[in-house]
Amino acid sequence: MAEENHENEVRDIKWWGLTDTGRFRKSNEDAFLALALDGFQVKHLGKVGESQLAEHDYIFAVSDGMGGAKAGEFASRIAVDFITQRLPQSFRLGAIGLPQSYHEFLGELFEEVNREMSSMSFHYEECRDMGATLSLCWFTPEWMYFAHIGDSRIYYLPKDGGLKQLTHDHTYPGELLRKGRLNERQQRTHPEKHILLRSLGGKSDGIEPQFGAVGFETGDTFVINSDGINDGVWDRRLEELVRNPPRLLAELQPADRLVKDSMEESGRDNLTAIVVSIC
Repeated sequence: MAEENHENEVRDIKWWGLTDTGRFRKSNEDAFLALALDGFQVKHLGKVGESQLAEHDYIFAVSDGMGGAKAGEFASRIAVDFITQRLPQSFRLGAIGLPQSYHEFLGELFEEVNREMSSMSFHYEECRDMGATLSLCWFTPEWMYFAHIGDSRIYYLPKDGGLKQLTHDHTYPGELLRKGRLNERQQRTHPEKHILLRSLGGKSDGIEPQFGAVGFETGDTFVINSDGINDGVWDRRLEELVRNPPRLLAELQPADRLVKDSMEESGRDNLTAIVVSIC
C-alpha cells in the first residue's frame, strides 16, 4: 500500500474532530484523542488544527465504550487517557524510522490499556464488564501506522479518489462481509452488527488487535470514526462528505459534516469523527 515518498517534501497535517451524544442517548460513551510528540513532551491538540509533519509525530484515536451504568463512559475515557500517560515523552516513531517492529510497540500499548480496563472492571462495581473499541492512527513524516480493535473504523481516501476501509469490523457480520458472504447493506441491517467479537476489557479472552501501515502522499485524507457515524452514513456518502460535500454542508468542517449528516439520518448512537488531511 506504500506509495513513492518524497523525503525532501515539506508537508503539513490538518485535523478536525468532533463528538456528539446523538439524538437519543443521555450520555456520550465515545471519546477521541489528538496528540503531538516532539521528542521532549506529549502535547494535547485542539479539536481543529494544522501543523508541520516534520516537527512532530501525531496520534489520533477514537474509542467507543460499553457497559452498564457509567461504565461505557469510563471505558472510552480510560482508553484515550491511558495512552497519553503511557507514552514516553522522549519517544517519536518518526525519529527512529519505526522499523517493522512498530506493531510490537502499538500492541503493547493496547495490551496495557486492556489490563488497566480489566483491573478496574474487577475492582470497581461501577466498572463491571466495561469494554471499549480503540482505533488509533500514528502519523510520522512519511507513514501512518495504525492499531485497531472493535467496530470503530479507519478509512483511507487517497488523493486520486476512492475510499478504502483499512480496519476490520470485529463483529460476526463484519467477518461475513470480508468473506464475501454479505454486502454493505446486509451488514448494516444484520441483527448482530453491534455484538463485538474483540474489544478492550469486557469478557474477551485475547484482544488480538489489527495492525497496518500506509505510506501517504500530499493530498491524502484519513477518517477515524465510531460506529455511530456508520449507522447514518454509507461509505459512498462518507467519501462525498469529505471530498465534495453538498452546498448546504460545504461551509462546515469535515468532521462536523460527518456528524451532522449521520445525526440527521440516524443519530441513534453517539457519534465521533476525526478527519486528517496531508497537505
